[in-house]
Amino acid sequence: MATKYMQAKFLISAEKLSQCPPYTLPEFPLLGRSNVGKSSFINALANQKKLAKTSNTPGKTRLINFFQFSDKFMIADLPGYGYAKVSKEAQDRWQKYLEEYLLEREQISSLIQLIDGRHEIQKNDYQMRQWVEAYNLPIFTVVTKMDYVPKSKTLNVIKNIEKQFGGIVLPFSAVDNRYNEKIFEHILGFKSSQDNNLSL
Repeated sequence: MATKYMQAKFLISAEKLSQCPPYTLPEFPLLGRSNVGKSSFINALANQKKLAKTSNTPGKTRLINFFQFSDKFMIADLPGYGYAKVSKEAQDRWQKYLEEYLLEREQISSLIQLIDGRHEIQKNDYQMRQWVEAYNLPIFTVVTKMDYVPKSKTLNVIKNIEKQFGGIVLPFSAVDNRYNEKIFEHILGFKSSQDNNLSL
């Protein structure tokens, strides 16, 4: 049976690693520019319009927001990069906390980098990827807003990102659920190194 949606709920927000929940499910942090559609990605997979709050103001997410999908996995929505209206002090603090989380959080199975399919890969997308690769962290790519890309150009967009980033590249649209099953299939292919039973 096709897995297009999965029961999901918001769990908790955390500013830094010490505040993260002690659950043992496989965890997938979302990396992406502030307007790439991370909240829409979460809402579409959950088939809920308001589970993750969307905003027209870039940089609105300033915490790590944890979402549990059934008893299968967790998605961690991270502050977007490329936010302009945030003080240098705040950016430095977020960077410190996020690096600590990404490098030391044992539950992380793979990072997911979201790239806007309507545009060329941006400079800070490359910078983020270089940082991830420098630490040899597991990662795959999801290309968002594919409903805005003409069908004749869909394959070219995916192939270009595969060429630039390598690894797994999956298309996604918040308004068309036909891509959801492949995303779930890939996420569920990761196995937790710990006991996956939750006591909620």
